[in-house]
Amino acid sequence: MITLLSANAWIKIKINNKVIHIDPGYMGTYKTYGMPKEIFEEPADLILITHEHSDHLQPGIVKKITKSDTITIAPPVCDPILKGAFRYCQPGDKLMIDPFSIQVVHSYNTPQGQSTQKNHQKGVGVGYIIKTPQYSFYHAGDTDIISEMEDFPEIDVAFLPIGGTYTMDISEAVKATFVLQARIVIPMHFLNANPSDFKNQLEAQSQTRVILLKPGEETDLSMESD
Repeated sequence: MITLLSANAWIKIKINNKVIHIDPGYMGTYKTYGMPKEIFEEPADLILITHEHSDHLQPGIVKKITKSDTITIAPPVCDPILKGAFRYCQPGDKLMIDPFSIQVVHSYNTPQGQSTQKNHQKGVGVGYIIKTPQYSFYHAGDTDIISEMEDFPEIDVAFLPIGGTYTMDISEAVKATFVLQARIVIPMHFLNANPSDFKNQLEAQSQTRVILLKPGEETDLSMESD
């Protein structure tokens, strides 16, 4: 089960009797979108954080979803916020968190990318490729399309930003999907972009399926037809 918990990048994945929270940022603190508050506070077995910006990392939320055996993984730039209470990672790392394998990848803005605010430098933030027994997931973090994507392993489900200010925009996210050859894409980090425009553009050009989620909505991949 995949739940989008903010209009930015907070994703919750429930799989193999485990709960993974990725980028628990501020939106859930102030808005529940009419959903039960418990959805945003479900304890995590694994927390993955791409970088330190407040829409991706809120220490109060991390505290609420952390239990005694929760594993939190983040790049060193998050240390002033998390104060050492996490496992450091950097691009190139490969981690085994049973039953998952996690590949830490680059996530950054490029001079030629469609992002208008170049706030994400190479080597600071990260993305994650999470391989589970059933699916492989890619959470891009805040990034433009980057050359490293060409060498990523097979991706079943990609969470890609489309907002176009701090990240790639819709047209660049479409190009990234072709590079990734992802089977399913769930857009995130909308800002003023219309996710339906992304869906229409991509599905008109490829066989990739786009699943649109509003904050608080969820999808069960086992119910999705091939």
